[in-house]
Amino acid sequence: MKAQTLSREEAQTTAKMLSEALPYLQRFTGAVVVVKFGGNAMGDDAAMAEFARDIVLMRQVGVNPVVVHGGGPMINEMLAKLGIQSTFVRGKRVTDKATVEVVEMILSGLVNKRIVQAINDQGGRAVGISGKDDDLMVCEADDPELGYVGRPVEMNVQVLRDLYRAGIIPVVAPVATGMADNETFNVNGDTAAGAIAGALKADRLLLLTDVPGVKNAAGEVMTELTPDEVRAMIRDGSISGGMIPKTETALMALEQGVRAVTILDGRLPNASILELFTDHGAGSQIRSTEPRVKPRVRR
Repeated sequence: MKAQTLSREEAQTTAKMLSEALPYLQRFTGAVVVVKFGGNAMGDDAAMAEFARDIVLMRQVGVNPVVVHGGGPMINEMLAKLGIQSTFVRGKRVTDKATVEVVEMILSGLVNKRIVQAINDQGGRAVGISGKDDDLMVCEADDPELGYVGRPVEMNVQVLRDLYRAGIIPVVAPVATGMADNETFNVNGDTAAGAIAGALKADRLLLLTDVPGVKNAAGEVMTELTPDEVRAMIRDGSISGGMIPKTETALMALEQGVRAVTILDGRLPNASILELFTDHGAGSQIRSTEPRVKPRVRR
């Protein structure tokens, strides 16, 4: 990769930013950070490469990143190509036997290996697995009417520890094994990331999405929230639609020992790096009472 030539002013700015990042680099050395990657960035080569660089940088400075991904648009595209019709119950797709086979093929195959290759291309060492490997994630049906849509009930995360302790970045496809007859279950990517983060007692869970963060009733992004504030906003309708399952995942992860969860805009350049290593932040952080290294600043 050809190095970019910077002007003196740009170089000085870069050096200043690196110096200011020191407290954060020290703070997160050895930390486990689970990153859910999804949304429009997955289908854009440049955005994928930028995400991969951020993950490799985390690993380079001593963070232990674990990537969990989705892949809904790719699944929809393949179902259409194969002529597999979807049915819906209360607005949610029913995942039958034929559909779950396509889900596993796309998530564990196409999408997972694209992300692994992108990280390797940036100089990292990544290995792709699914929730079925080493019984990482064992599920039961979340709603029998929805078919093979799973809810994690048993987590076996030692394989992830083995990988990141060896300097390898795990990339996890949210496909899981069933409790009863070894069925295959599709698991919502956010749900899988939250369950993995909780089982690892991760320092941070970053949920990358296509919106700036959690907004209040006035439409303003809330940079910091407590669990009680989140529950109140769900009750009064400030948090609605697709943001409800994301915030519920955040609350579950916090209850299981994750120190903080951030819902952030994955379309923002270097979003994960901004969130971890600067005082600007890149979304809405949900945490209990533990303060940041420095107060959060929105500029």
